Amino acid sequence: MGHPATTNPLIIMMINMTVVFIVLVSLIYVIKLIHFFDPTAKKEEEKSEEKISTPPPAPVQTAQVVEEGIPQEVIAVICAALANYGYAGSQIHAIRPILNKTWEHSGRYYHE
Repeated sequence: MGHPATTNPLIIMMINMTVVFIVLVSLIYVIKLIHFFDPTAKKEEEKSEEKISTPPPAPVQTAQVVEEGIPQEVIAVICAALANYGYAGSQIHAIRPILNKTWEHSGRYYHE
């Protein structure tokens, strides 16, 4: 038992790679099996059908109150960027500047 079966590194590599790929393929089938027996899949499909059948909501105007120091153009760009990621106007509650001066000062320091 003290002697290894082989000392050839290529054979050891092939055995290790074979084991890794067998485990990966078995995980693929386990995930497919979980998706096959997933009880929540029907609920998600029903929700997606409901979303398709309902008309899209009217665009909601963002908050009209603008804090001092934030121009309207900046708020429009932030809202457009968030809308690009899929957020609705009703999900944006506030746009506030960060009071931390770290970023402001980091541009002034010279780092070597």
